[in-house]
Amino acid sequence: MTPVKFYFDFLNQASRSLYILLEASKIPFEAIPISMVKGEHLTGEFRDKVNRFRKLPAITDHGYQLSESVAIFRHLAREKLVPEHWYPHRQLGRSRVDEYLAWQQSNMDVACTDYFQQKWLVPYLQKTRPSDHAVNSASKKLEHTLNDFEELFLNSRKFMLGDNISYADLSAICEIDQPKCIGYNTFKNRTKLARWYEAVREELGPYYSDVHKEFEAKLKLTKAQQQQGEKQARAVEQ
Repeated sequence: MTPVKFYFDFLNQASRSLYILLEASKIPFEAIPISMVKGEHLTGEFRDKVNRFRKLPAITDHGYQLSESVAIFRHLAREKLVPEHWYPHRQLGRSRVDEYLAWQQSNMDVACTDYFQQKWLVPYLQKTRPSDHAVNSASKKLEHTLNDFEELFLNSRKFMLGDNISYADLSAICEIDQPKCIGYNTFKNRTKLARWYEAVREELGPYYSDVHKEFEAKLKLTKAQQQQGEKQARAVEQ
């Protein structure tokens, strides 16, 4: 079987969720890291040879180029041997997963990404301090979104669809990690969210923990590079 070429950056939450899915499903793939902070996804070569939208994650499967994380997930579910629990046919499971993924695109993804950008990415790229106004605004939106997620999608069952983990759980935990790993108090007054998060993390085991460690390491390394650049800039000014 020809391996899927998977282009990713662990700073990107969708890259992490699809990487974990590929690993956990034992789908043969070639992991090709791309640095978003270096702009490697914006080059003409990446556009022409990998993804005309210049976005991550992306795959090439038997010469077919595909982007957009939800489209990639559904392609893998159709074309590869993905275990049933990720995208279950029974009890309208696929409809429930699709419902969450549609909600996520205009809610969870927007809120988590905005907070991450305002608190961490924009200051890194512009070599400035975070804007208090922008961070506070993003924080309020994120708080509202997490409350909605807990109320709308979590219940007394272990996972979003019941006793078995699905791709909705995997995608959601990777989204939530985006603000959580840069200091947002994700679980304050959210006991259901905390319980669900621990259940998902435990169920995913090393597939999740290994990728999560890589994400945290990239955050620390990039932050250290930023601080070094600031020191050099101050030295030049002096």
